Amino acid sequence: MGFKVLLVGRKLPKSLPLEERACQTKRFRLLFIKGPLFYACFNFRLFLFLLFSKFDVLLSNDLDTLPANYLASKLKNKPLVYDSHEYFTEVPELVNRRRVQKIWEWLEKQMLPKLKYAYTVCDSIAEVYRQKYGTPFRVVRNFPMANQSKPALPLKPEKNEKTVLYQGAINVHRGLEQAILAMKYLNNVRFVIAGDGDIKVPLEKLVQQEKLKNKVEFLGRLPINELAKITPTADLGLSIEEDVGLNYRFALPNKLFDYIQAEVPVLVTNLPEMAAIVNRYQIGEITESLEPEKLAAKINLALFDEEKREKWKENLKVAAGDLTWENEEKTLMEIYEPFLQEH
Repeated sequence: MGFKVLLVGRKLPKSLPLEERACQTKRFRLLFIKGPLFYACFNFRLFLFLLFSKFDVLLSNDLDTLPANYLASKLKNKPLVYDSHEYFTEVPELVNRRRVQKIWEWLEKQMLPKLKYAYTVCDSIAEVYRQKYGTPFRVVRNFPMANQSKPALPLKPEKNEKTVLYQGAINVHRGLEQAILAMKYLNNVRFVIAGDGDIKVPLEKLVQQEKLKNKVEFLGRLPINELAKITPTADLGLSIEEDVGLNYRFALPNKLFDYIQAEVPVLVTNLPEMAAIVNRYQIGEITESLEPEKLAAKINLALFDEEKREKWKENLKVAAGDLTWENEEKTLMEIYEPFLQEH
């Protein structure tokens, strides 16, 4: 659109090198990598950086970056756009930590009612924020670019083996434990997990305990371009978040749209936003239960019912054509266009 963009984040000890991007980037090295001291340290560093930087518009990605952006925008009298990638105060990591959750809710309450420009990932979360704070949230879904998936890294070592893929963060309540245990009831099926996160080590131990090393493979965190080559080679993509807190209930994960763009049938839990996509386009199965044996039955159906799979494959072409960033970016451009007209 003509903006000069600077992307600011943090660098962890295990962070991958940044690939070349169209925008400038800056990453902070911080004393703390998690917990309250990390959030305080990051926002303090970010605030100081913004205070002594020239800018015309600020974009805050999620509630954990909002305090620094909010203060800087007020002090410098510059517009602030809030991009809420999830319902932050209802993430699983906070649901059972009421004291910490209350702190984030208090921060949210202080800032969100005063925001003029905001958007989020789905209609359900946008409506919650509108009702709770009166803030006008737009909806911008994180769709992939059209035709970006190019199979080049085959996942299947054997021709008769089916591959089930999970890609994304390896965190709690994403159905990963249940999916691993479901492999005990499946034959000629391999479960591939591409990503990293808080529960990767416990999941690896679970695989060893259940003697499933020949059925479950961890690929680790992959560069986006490499992951995009793997996704289309799967036979089924999983997005089976548990109904824990409103954030997961209203989840509309990036991986679901990556599977769709790669024309891979999907299996999702019966949560409103994900189920609506699957029902609308008829591109896979919806499971009511994550109990391992029942989940295995759903996976088996989704992998081996050839009549259904033929229909899904046809419907995926339509869904992949509709759910693209080229279509969705128009909403984002409408949000940022006024800032260009002011200069």
